[in-house]
Amino acid sequence: MLLHSMAGDRFEAFSAGSEPDQPHAFTLEALEKQGLPVTDLKSKSLDLFEGEHFDCVIVLCDKARQACREFEGGAGEILHWDIRDPRLIGKPDAYEQALLEIRRRLQLWIPLHK
Repeated sequence: MLLHSMAGDRFEAFSAGSEPDQPHAFTLEALEKQGLPVTDLKSKSLDLFEGEHFDCVIVLCDKARQACREFEGGAGEILHWDIRDPRLIGKPDAYEQALLEIRRRLQLWIPLHK
């Protein structure tokens, strides 16, 4: 959703987690502040994408890095962006800071992938 808002239809993006759960209220709030839709937002498991090939997989934390090893043979590029988990910080603005960090990194990544 964030990549789509930044790059339009240039990329087909999917999102999944190593430990999917209900989206945290602070996550939804941070997304809404950035003008991103949150209707029907839900976490998905990496298992849904088992056996799929991706041009690029972006892993957002070291914890998920181990779980994403299965994509090493099925991805053209794997990036590891160690974004600190806002749940571990315990402050409401940590979610917004994490989203802003992901946005900054995508701003650098998008122009390199036409």
